[in-house]
Amino acid sequence: MHIHPNFDPIAIHLGPLAVRWYGLMYLVAFIMAIVVGRLRLRLPYVAAQGWTAKDIDDMLFYGVLGTIFGGRLGYVLFYKADYYFAHPLDIFKVWEGGMSFHGGFLGVTLAMVLFAYQRKRSWLQVTDFVAPMVPTGLAAGRLGNFINGELWGRVTDPNAPWAMMFPGASNDDAVWLTKHPELAAKWHLNDIFAQYHMLPRHPSELYEIALEGITLFFVLWFFSRKPRPLGAISAVFLIGYGLARFTVEFAREPDDFLGLLAMGLSMGQWLSMPMIVAGVGLLVWAYRRKGREAAKAVGAN
Repeated sequence: MHIHPNFDPIAIHLGPLAVRWYGLMYLVAFIMAIVVGRLRLRLPYVAAQGWTAKDIDDMLFYGVLGTIFGGRLGYVLFYKADYYFAHPLDIFKVWEGGMSFHGGFLGVTLAMVLFAYQRKRSWLQVTDFVAPMVPTGLAAGRLGNFINGELWGRVTDPNAPWAMMFPGASNDDAVWLTKHPELAAKWHLNDIFAQYHMLPRHPSELYEIALEGITLFFVLWFFSRKPRPLGAISAVFLIGYGLARFTVEFAREPDDFLGLLAMGLSMGQWLSMPMIVAGVGLLVWAYRRKGREAAKAVGAN
């Protein structure tokens, strides 16, 4: 059983100014996107499509705006709509936290629509190029969550080798004990809480780094090294992220102001399911379209 290091959320103190780790992780995410994008330019079929380093820089500008505005509005609408409708000025207090991946995804999607229109490219051609650049950014964001000791996982068996206690979860742990007396007795959690004032939980942020970040990156990187039907790479991203997030949510503590929703699923799981369905549909469409085009080419000859 491990104890979270309880890092200082402020990475650099500059007099009255403070640079937070989470903000630095956003910077790391965008830098990694540029690096992966530049590496993709070395692929012959990507270069043949006319992509340039300037495209990546411009695309990043659109992506930053889509991530920030979409992520914030997604959190406001998906997670705490009642609160923010009652306190609309708090929507602008981004320094207090509150970003949604699914909202950020929609924001980036819209931003890529605008970028594609400006460059007179197919929207799916743009998203196919961008998709492999995203997972490293997701990993950086989840690392920021872990450093902050936030978005921890659900209570688990203290004998599990991955069990970790989060100091920030102490109040939630006390509430959990009152709601789950049978599990508390089974795992002797009252004794553990009496000693540490914390309970063992899943380090779900690390699971997300492993699945949404590292695993999804390698899947997309190797899948995209060869030419694929238009939309196929985007489809694999939707399916891969949706499945990874849906799976990790079983170990992640649901938001205390929402809890579990219908069918015992979290908000993150309900928002991930449309991504999986859309990804499967897009993948089928992409390969059927390729098949029809191949058949037409044979018929023309």
